[in-house]
Amino acid sequence: MDESAKKIVLRWFTYGLHAVTAAHGGEVAMMTANFITQSAFTPPHVALAVELDSKTNRLIEASRAFAVNVFASDQRDLAGQLGKKSAKSPGKTDGVVWQPGPLTGSPIVDSCLGWLECRVTGSLPSGDHVVYVAEVVEAGVQREGAPLTMAESGFRHSG
Repeated sequence: MDESAKKIVLRWFTYGLHAVTAAHGGEVAMMTANFITQSAFTPPHVALAVELDSKTNRLIEASRAFAVNVFASDQRDLAGQLGKKSAKSPGKTDGVVWQPGPLTGSPIVDSCLGWLECRVTGSLPSGDHVVYVAEVVEAGVQREGAPLTMAESGFRHSG
């Protein structure tokens, strides 16, 4: 495979940036994710890919639920903060104001544009990630604004 071409083409994919959150047994996890898409209309579903070794993955597995919080275009710093590995930055969620979601208890980040609460309906392995398919069970809009994109943020995934 032409590694250079692969990276260029994969980096052309358009991605939004989101805070994916989960909670279980008094623990909370938050991570920045871009591998997420709507996958069904009725009932509404999303597909989310999460690194196998992440704290968020462990809590999604335990709770079978997560929330997707949409970053605003002015939240690059927060996206960067939550994009760090919990193992290396255990205090990365310090100062992030959130409320438990009404149905799953997954954290809803106060400053984000809006959110979805999701219940996992299935999963499958995908290399160093797991792909969750989840039904959207609740949603909320918190403020107006434009969503943060991967291209706008200047962040780069490995591709």
